[in-house]
Amino acid sequence: MAERDEALLTRARALEQAIGEIGTTLDETTTCREVAAFLARHLHGSVTVDLHGEPGGPVRRAATAGTADTGGGDSAPSLTAPLSVHDEDALGTVTVTRRGGAVFSPDEAAVLRHTARLAARHLGHARRLVATEDTALHLQRALVAEPGRPHPNLEIAGGYLPAGPRALVGGDWFETVRLHFGRSLLVVGDVMGHGLDAAVDMNAYRTALREVAATDLPPHRVLRHLDSVVAEDDARRPATCLLVRVDPARGTATFASAGHLPPVVFGTDGSAELVDLPVGPPLGTGVGGYEPTTRPLAPGETLLVFTDGLVERRGEDIDVSLARLAALRLPPDSGPEQVVEEVLHCLDALHAEDDVAVLAARIRARPAS
Repeated sequence: MAERDEALLTRARALEQAIGEIGTTLDETTTCREVAAFLARHLHGSVTVDLHGEPGGPVRRAATAGTADTGGGDSAPSLTAPLSVHDEDALGTVTVTRRGGAVFSPDEAAVLRHTARLAARHLGHARRLVATEDTALHLQRALVAEPGRPHPNLEIAGGYLPAGPRALVGGDWFETVRLHFGRSLLVVGDVMGHGLDAAVDMNAYRTALREVAATDLPPHRVLRHLDSVVAEDDARRPATCLLVRVDPARGTATFASAGHLPPVVFGTDGSAELVDLPVGPPLGTGVGGYEPTTRPLAPGETLLVFTDGLVERRGEDIDVSLARLAALRLPPDSGPEQVVEEVLHCLDALHAEDDVAVLAARIRARPAS
């Protein structure tokens, strides 16, 4: 009886360790490696973890652990358990082969089954997270890839980069709206948070903005209207937003900011200048208080609006981050596409800690009469 009690205690300790060692991340490959390492150590055998890409689909080897030399040839005992929880379709299998030909005890078989169930639960969470991120990423890319069309008197170029190797998606977006009298409204915004909810809220902001902008209100009044509309909906996340109304006929740009970082203007010589403008509260607070600022915008200058992921770095003061952008010197007479490419490259946006959206615009020079 004492021997049986000791076996049960050993089994319970093993399962307790499995809970702490397996599923430490939401990464599928890491989880499989943790399973293989745990079982190789506790069951003293070589372990293989095989996964289906889809339920019932082709199998791929996801992880191995322990020595490949079983020492028992074809007679080496092995145990296989499905990676499944209850009646769900198996995500794959985990197999343990014992060195030296020693058979597996019932307690060892129970450890394998429980470990496989635990791993299946974590793998299911990981796959659902990937599916959600993929949905959000496709939604985000579809939205930022199809901004409205400005007037032909304005050249534009935009870009969007998700953050990190797992393509963490947020609510960054940009838009262009054609207005009367040859003017165009440029928009860049950032909904707080990440994931599918942020992307959905971003789409709601974009839709509301198009409706309000169609009334041809000045930028600061567009922000006031958006702020009051969003503040009435408790389910909407706050967002920062920058509006720029470009008037090519007059060579001016009028700005209004709701908690957003200032834009930058690149001159014909490639030098950069941050636009100094008043900043109101983010949208959704219901406070309002947005003010317009107008400055000249010559045909040879390129305006760049962006979200904070382009410049912000962890632990760094935002003024230092903006100064880095303002210190850039691009090739002279760079157009919108070149400005976007150069800025993303120079600021190493591929390795940014947050997603990045940028929009560049330049007034087309009038043909000589």
